[in-house]
Order: sequence, then structure tokens, then C-alpha cells
Amino acid sequence: MAYQVQRASECPELRGMWDGPVWGPVEPLDINIFRPDSSDHRPVVQARLLYDEQAVYGIYNVMDRYVRAVHSTYQSAVCRDSCVEFFVHPKPELGYFNFEFSGCGALLVYYVTDTTKRPDGEFVGRVELPADDGRQIRIYTSLPCPVEPEIQEETVWQLEFSIPIAVLEKYVGELGDPAGQTWRANLYKCGDETSHPHWASWMPLTQTNFHMPQHFGELVFEG
Repeated sequence: MAYQVQRASECPELRGMWDGPVWGPVEPLDINIFRPDSSDHRPVVQARLLYDEQAVYGIYNVMDRYVRAVHSTYQSAVCRDSCVEFFVHPKPELGYFNFEFSGCGALLVYYVTDTTKRPDGEFVGRVELPADDGRQIRIYTSLPCPVEPEIQEETVWQLEFSIPIAVLEKYVGELGDPAGQTWRANLYKCGDETSHPHWASWMPLTQTNFHMPQHFGELVFEG
């Protein structure tokens, strides 16, 4: 499956304006394939992506319940919170990035080149992006921080991000303006330590594991 990434007509303002003039006309993708070990909670999750010569932009709209977000520091275990994720693979012969965003805006991001597990459970080929790189990732969330106790009522929230292409290039080499390029990616929603755990993806998975670049879909950057 492929998603057409449009060139941004103007730089998104990172205010979570899902239906605003920049994001509203953009075709959404659905994050609606739930792992069988998920609870009966099925949040309705969509995302939109844009790009320009400087950055890749994304926004999620989440119609949710059982929202919890307590991880607020860089590289903390945000997947345990109500969380959205963007795994992106700019060059198939090299590694991919897993950008994981807690509902309250905290970020975890690695560059992964080998998903073979070591005895301690970590990947053989994994680099944690240092804080200097992480600070260049701009994030907006409509949720407060922390979200505790859990919000059990129906809640709609947005998370928006901007990832500079220059940050990606530090690990995969020159990318330049992505116009005309095809990258690979998958997008996710999870909530490991909410009262109703769930794991959803854009592209289907064959294992209970998000780190499956062989199952990523295509991001086609329009010229």
C-alpha cells in the first residue's frame, strides 16, 4: 500500500489544526489494523503527512478513551502511555527510525539497523538519537502533561510533529528534497499500560511486534 505525501503549500504551524487550512485538504490514512491481543478498545485513529525541502510533517487525530500519559522525559518508555508512532525508512538498504510520541508530547527515537535481539532484549543494531537531535524534533500535543488519572470518557486529541531532514541525514546520508522519492513507513497507535491496552497499525503485521520494516508501506513524495 502506498500513501502520497503532498508538498506543503505552507509550513504547518504545529497547533494541532486537523481540519485547518494546511491539514484539512490532505488525504488521511487510517491506523485501524488491531493486533489480536488488543483489548476491546478500538480508538479511531487517522494521520496526515506533508513535506517540504526542510522537513517531514505529520499530524494524528485520535478519537480515544482510557487516555493515560505519564512519561514526560526524552527517551522514556512512551509506548506504555497513550502513544502514536511513526516508523520511517528513507533508504531501504540502511536503517529505519522509530519516532514514538507519548500523548503528552515526550519523544523516544532510535535509529535501528538490526532487529536481532541481544540476551538483554535490546536490538543488536540500535542507536539512541542524542538529546541535541531530539530537540530539533518539534512536537505539539493537545493533551496536558501528565494525564493521570486516566481519562476514561471519550476524548479526541491531536499530536503534530516536524522532523528535519537534516536530522535523518546524519544517519542515512544525503536525502535532499524528497520530491520524487519513495520511502517506506508504518504508523501506529498503542497504549501498553492503559486500562485497555491496544496496538494498531496502518500496514498489517505478521507478529506482535512493531519493528518489522519488511511490512512497511510506501510513502511516495509527490513532485
